[in-house]
Amino acid sequence: MRAVIAEDSVLLRIGLVKVLEMAGFEVAAETGDAEALLAAVEEHRPDLALVDVRMPPGFTDEGVRAALMIRSQSPETAVLLLSQFVEERYAADLLSSQSGAGIGYLLKQRVADVEEFIDALRRVAAGGTALDPQVVAQLLLRRGGPDPLERLTPREREVLALMAEGRSNAGIAEGLVVSESAVAKHINNIFTKLDLPPAAEAHRRVLAVLRFLDGAS
Repeated sequence: MRAVIAEDSVLLRIGLVKVLEMAGFEVAAETGDAEALLAAVEEHRPDLALVDVRMPPGFTDEGVRAALMIRSQSPETAVLLLSQFVEERYAADLLSSQSGAGIGYLLKQRVADVEEFIDALRRVAAGGTALDPQVVAQLLLRRGGPDPLERLTPREREVLALMAEGRSNAGIAEGLVVSESAVAKHINNIFTKLDLPPAAEAHRRVLAVLRFLDGAS
């Protein structure tokens, strides 16, 4: 699989290149700004774009805007955003974008846990999601007022929060110390209570996460 990296910190970019190569990716290009990132994606058509949220020249949301353009113009490219701080609105924007490719939003501190970070890279590149646990926690704190999520039990909310992180059923079961069959039952209850119609399992999981994010806005 091929990847491109957009990160203005040279030292971190070097580290990311090494981690991606450890994960089996071919790093086709590495850049320090959003404009160069978009050019690299157009040229190389990578499987994954690893993008810093804040890049030159303004160091605000250049990476997010570039990621949204990638989602629109190169929908086959998965996008994993890296951020120094929790900025959960960006996760909602990206998950709401129309693309069949994987999507992720992680804090930069996650790179230090190389094994976990590589797992997130592979999951996103394969079409899944990886949402930072701190972003999920922030979303839970911001939620207010009645919404469909209020129908969920506390355990079902825990399961949905782990789904938002991109965990598989096995990963959720391990995190909550329950059986996979119990997790499957909770997920089916979540789909029912959120009025999600029958569809492909992966698609309904994304819709459930979107409901989760919408409920926090």
